[in-house]
Amino acid sequence: MVCGGKAHERGGNFFQPTILVDVPANAKVSKEETFGPLAPLFRFKDEADVIAQANDTEFGLAAYFYARDLSRVFRVGEALEYGIIGINTGIISNEVAPFGGIKASGLGREGSKYGIEDYLEIKYMCIGL
Repeated sequence: MVCGGKAHERGGNFFQPTILVDVPANAKVSKEETFGPLAPLFRFKDEADVIAQANDTEFGLAAYFYARDLSRVFRVGEALEYGIIGINTGIISNEVAPFGGIKASGLGREGSKYGIEDYLEIKYMCIGL
């Protein structure tokens, strides 16, 4: 642990931002969806390895990565099995972006023009003439 790991001075459910280093692939934090200020850092060999590690979970709400090469941005972004992907930023939510995950992190999207689809019924009518 680089920093954090303690309850926040505010008490309650607040927790200090925490950075974990050299986290093993079988660690609980690599398989669960943590909603809190936690940044586990994993070692990887190459692009294929980091994608495989990132996708090795039943969850898929959000993923983040940094890259300079635009080809890599699209290649990795397409390969990651997540509903929301932050590339070179940590702020990914806004009112015009569809919000939602895949796998066990949910179906459908909230917000944006796609959010209305959860409130609509699609009807297929086939008429033989």
